[in-house]
Amino acid sequence: MAKQLVVDLYGCGEVIDDPEGIREIAHKAIRFVGAEIVEECIHEFEPIGVTYFAVITTSHFSVHTWPEYGYAAVDIFSCTDTVLEGISEMLQELFEAKEVKTQLVERDISAGTKDRSI
Repeated sequence: MAKQLVVDLYGCGEVIDDPEGIREIAHKAIRFVGAEIVEECIHEFEPIGVTYFAVITTSHFSVHTWPEYGYAAVDIFSCTDTVLEGISEMLQELFEAKEVKTQLVERDISAGTKDRSI
């Protein structure tokens, strides 16, 4: 019914401490999964680190970075299956990451409605 893709990126390039670079990556990734941005927010932490969050037409997209570790965490929650194909490779390239790990969480929103009248 809905999927959440969790992408951990290790050994990232300098873009992980660049808010505008993160925004550009997010826009490319969001277009790649066939969604549009409804609303977005970006915050630059002091002394380093960036958090980006977007409400998208298929749910949400977020990036959290820890430049001191060369690490970026990306979450893509979507009600479409198109979120999976090729996005991890694309993010690895855009973040210049040396290593990427992904996890897929399948959300079954219908399970809680079986006993309820709607």
